[in-house]
Amino acid sequence: MPQGDYIDLARKRHGYRLDHHERVRKAEARSVRRASEYAKKVTGIKAKIHHKRRYAEKAAMKKTLALAAEKSVRRADASAAPDGAVPAYLLDREATARSKVLSNTIKQKRKEKGGKWDVPLPRVKPVADDEVFKVIKTGKRKAKQWKRMVTKATFVGEGYTRKPPKYERFIRPTGMRFTKAHVTHPELKTTFCCDLLGVKKNPQSTMYTQLGVITKGTIVEVNVSDLGLVTNTGKVAWGKLAQVTNNPENDGCINAVLIV
Repeated sequence: MPQGDYIDLARKRHGYRLDHHERVRKAEARSVRRASEYAKKVTGIKAKIHHKRRYAEKAAMKKTLALAAEKSVRRADASAAPDGAVPAYLLDREATARSKVLSNTIKQKRKEKGGKWDVPLPRVKPVADDEVFKVIKTGKRKAKQWKRMVTKATFVGEGYTRKPPKYERFIRPTGMRFTKAHVTHPELKTTFCCDLLGVKKNPQSTMYTQLGVITKGTIVEVNVSDLGLVTNTGKVAWGKLAQVTNNPENDGCINAVLIV
């Protein structure tokens, strides 16, 4: 897919269709029915994956609702009641057990705190060097074979210039250099086309990070200034981290999920 921002340019020049927002609203309203139809007709391994995902979503929703309901629950604790007669003015009072509620609240807070640093893909399949680098024979000393061409998607940054051919160890082809990424915001459920600012961490190797190689699971920094996101201090966020969720060399584009 071309890396130009032709869609943004067209919208800036001509605007949206007159019924664009109405069409989006109707599509969102129909999405529930469409999901239901898909769940009915899907079969095989796709059905297993779909139902497993839906089950996980529903279980997480039920758990959250149960925790929210449990916070305000007050139960009578029989063990705390004194033996013998109780004065009339104390009859309407009950000792409440709040230890479990408190424990669940603390656990939930810890989970939320830990979830801040979770990534969408915690584990990725390792990639061999032979798959990433292709041996190049150039010049009159072809027996040495000391040059390598990167076969994966790469990011080189603005104003990048290649070294002289004599000193260039790794060749990053122009056709495999990417400048933009399709970034999905997990809470807004919306995808934006953002500029790449750099490769923060490639889990495969430190060398891949230095070379700017982008594989599945790579953490990249993207420009989110157009999205209007705000930091805790109230300033507009400029660069945010996102994790690549697809194989860019196969799809021809970079799909990523924003780490909120």
